[in-house]
Amino acid sequence: MKNIEVATLAGGCFWCLEAVFDDLKGVEDVVSGYMGGPGANPSYEAVCSGTTGHAEVVQVAFDPAIISYKQILMVFFAIHDPTTLNRQGNDAGTQYRSAIFTHSSEQVATANESIAYLVSEEIWDAPIVTQVVAAETFYPAEEYHQEFFKRNPHQGYCMAVVSPKVSKFRKNFTALLKS
Repeated sequence: MKNIEVATLAGGCFWCLEAVFDDLKGVEDVVSGYMGGPGANPSYEAVCSGTTGHAEVVQVAFDPAIISYKQILMVFFAIHDPTTLNRQGNDAGTQYRSAIFTHSSEQVATANESIAYLVSEEIWDAPIVTQVVAAETFYPAEEYHQEFFKRNPHQGYCMAVVSPKVSKFRKNFTALLKS
C-alpha cells in the first residue's frame, strides 16, 4: 500500500504549477484550487479580484518513496520567482503570492531548511518572500481549470507563459520526469 503525502503550493498561476507537477515521477495527482483566505468556497472571479485573500494553489499528492517533499520544494523554487511579493511576471495580486502551505511539522522544518539553503547559496539578488504557513481549507478550482494546459496547449497564456516554463522545467529536471 502506498503512503501518499500532500504538498500545497502557491507560486503564481495554478495552470503553470499544475503542468509542471503533473510531469514529476511519484506525483499521483495535482489539483488546482484556492487556499489562504477567510471565506468559504471562493470562485475564480472572486479570487482574481484580490478581495478574498485566497491564493491560487496546487495540491500535489505524491509518493515519498519515489519523490521527497524536499525535491518537490526544489522544483517549486526553480519554476517561479520566490522574491517577488504578490507577483509572478505580469500576474499581480495577493492571489499570486509565493507560499508553502504546510501539512505537518516535518513539512514546516523542510520548507524552512530549503529556504535557508537557497538564501545561503545566494541564487537570487533579492530576498525570498515565500510564506511558510499552516495549510487551511483547500477549495478545488472550477473544473475548467483542472488540467488546463494539457487540454488547452494553444491558448494564448499557455503558449506565452506555461509552455516555456514547462519546457525549462523538463530540460532542467530530466531525472525527475515521468517516463
